[in-house]
Amino acid sequence: MTATINNPTAVAVSAAEAALSVLPIAANLTVGTPVSDPSAGAIPGGVTIVATLTGSVTGHVGVTVNQELVEALRNSPLGELDLATAVGPALDAVAGVLGTDAAAGQEMAPDAAVVAMAAAGDLTVVPLLASDSTQAAVLISLAVVPAATEPVAEPAPAKGPAAAGFDLLHGVDMEITVELGRTSMTVRELLSLSTGSVIELDRTAGSPADVLVNRRLIARGEIVVIDEYFGIRITEILPNGDRDQKSA
Repeated sequence: MTATINNPTAVAVSAAEAALSVLPIAANLTVGTPVSDPSAGAIPGGVTIVATLTGSVTGHVGVTVNQELVEALRNSPLGELDLATAVGPALDAVAGVLGTDAAAGQEMAPDAAVVAMAAAGDLTVVPLLASDSTQAAVLISLAVVPAATEPVAEPAPAKGPAAAGFDLLHGVDMEITVELGRTSMTVRELLSLSTGSVIELDRTAGSPADVLVNRRLIARGEIVVIDEYFGIRITEILPNGDRDQKSA
């Protein structure tokens, strides 16, 4: 079932404002007027990071950054930085305004991203401007929900062998991440890191580590060592209602 977005233009503006607050661009940007036809200079040249929405809202979100930021990330003092990782928080912010989650982003050429997202649903592009020049853009493509012509009976719960359809998912790879803790650093602090530097995390010694599957928190546990390899012993499986919250 796909949720319906009321007033998509206003939601698109709110999503762009949320993305702008975490987008790693030094320029003082403002949110422009949303458009459905991006041919009128709404998208700058550069790279678009596109992610699939994974919750109740079906579609895709994207963030386009200009070539200047792309080159800055590729020539960082810390070495070449992954653009999808740098823009990931902005994609998460857009998805959060839509009331859902975003999968990991993938790089695409801006023109190819527009064609693919427009073919998949109703496309809205919100330009991010600096001195009336488009420096970045937020793209939202929501799948069209067909109008129901008559009530559709709910399928009966699967019983016995019918539930074996889940076997089709058994071979799907899931990314599991164990997180010891987090911290926030300014760019100045980040650039001052060197061999031997110590980064203080927001966890005390002995605190449980978070277990995330596809960036979603599902459990907590304690770190163990097994034959010289690190492992984690699960101590708590989180209820479904708590799994939407990533570790603080």
